Amino acid sequence: MEIASKYINYDERLSRVAAYIYAHLDDELDLNSLAEVAYLSPYHFHRIYRAVRGETVTTTVRRLRLHRAASQLVQSTRSVEEISRQAGYKNVQSFTRVFSTIYGMPPARYRTHGSHARYQAGVTEKNFDMYDISYKTIPNLEVVSANHSGSYLQINQAFDQLGGWLGARNLLDQDSRMIALYYDDPASVEEAQLRSRACFSINKTCVLEPPLERVTIAGGKYAVLQHRGSYVGLSAAYEWLFGTWLLQSGCELRDAPPFEEYLNTPLDTAPEDLLTDIYIPMA
Repeated sequence: MEIASKYINYDERLSRVAAYIYAHLDDELDLNSLAEVAYLSPYHFHRIYRAVRGETVTTTVRRLRLHRAASQLVQSTRSVEEISRQAGYKNVQSFTRVFSTIYGMPPARYRTHGSHARYQAGVTEKNFDMYDISYKTIPNLEVVSANHSGSYLQINQAFDQLGGWLGARNLLDQDSRMIALYYDDPASVEEAQLRSRACFSINKTCVLEPPLERVTIAGGKYAVLQHRGSYVGLSAAYEWLFGTWLLQSGCELRDAPPFEEYLNTPLDTAPEDLLTDIYIPMA
């Protein structure tokens, strides 16, 4: 029975494929090798993947490589040519054309003028009034979660695993909230040791299977900043929140982790239109 279930559980197969893609972004990822990871023939694998994920495998790989490239542009001094080559493009011109279509500007300009830049300017200028902060008092929120260790920008690995499991069981609906909990400061903890959780709220009861588990997000008062733009800019938004706003706000923090709620997703939204609410717990 255990052997049979291994070959029938499609969401687990696709989760294995997602994990493989993340771990081998710099390799040649052909359809046949990914189909083998999923224990499917190439023909059936392609159809199932596109039906479940809403995009082809090629589109997924290209999107993840571009997302990594955007992060590298903002967080490193590597040349555009080097970054484009690692992203799988034979020349900078092709990379620039595709990147501009997705991110609304060429790579060199994105490095200094992307959505992250306005938050970095706020940190540099120590401008308290640069962004709107709202306050919300929320009840305890029970969510279903999957642990993630490592770079926060790769937490979508955990979301793929969790969303695939819940989606296969029809547990997600239009009221489900997509949330990530972050436990460590990336500036003071080694990237490989960073701890976070991918979470969904669901309105149905279910029996969870390890490693998935239920956790409760503490209710109470939160300061909320709505970030608009690529996820790459979130780190700069945090710098402004903690380095400028908090110091001048007179507010005290509560002993609870911050969390993010994603109001839309990269699957159907351009990077510059992504909306993320950052919740900071207040005493």
